[in-house]
Amino acid sequence: MIYRFRVILDNDTEDDVFRDIEIRESDTMEDLHNTITQSFGFNGMEMASFYMSDEQWNQGEEIAMMDMSEAGNEVKMMSTTIIKDMVHEASTRLIYLYDFMNMWTFYVELGEIVEEAEGTDYPNLMYVHGQIPDEAPEKNFEAEEDEDDYDEFEDDLDPNDYDNLNFDENWN
Repeated sequence: MIYRFRVILDNDTEDDVFRDIEIRESDTMEDLHNTITQSFGFNGMEMASFYMSDEQWNQGEEIAMMDMSEAGNEVKMMSTTIIKDMVHEASTRLIYLYDFMNMWTFYVELGEIVEEAEGTDYPNLMYVHGQIPDEAPEKNFEAEEDEDDYDEFEDDLDPNDYDNLNFDENWN
């Protein structure tokens, strides 16, 4: 069977950037990684990982390119993990991080499972939309501010005025 994926760049600009890819269900996650990097014009030599995801795109179990885990903390490897073992009708979403220094982030979703077409070479880049920007989109990892949030300096204490902080110097 052939899996049809849509791979969308997590991009805060107006322009959507995505690729539609076909790949055999029996290929490895490393094959999917190589197909994604080639379809977006990357050299594929940077560190990367897939993460299982739920319907809200929450990051789950990692499928790594290289084993950098500590002893006793096993991580699935792209080179030995078959796509159909991770992605199927009940689990259709992955998050793909490429180049940990720049954090290119992609949402990968299984759109369709079809029969293999005779005469088609797989993996197959079906559709290209948008151009990848020169630099990875910046991520804002800060929580949104809420007017009702606690103001940590609401008590008008000056943290630099050591004499009036009522600090017990012999606390230990």
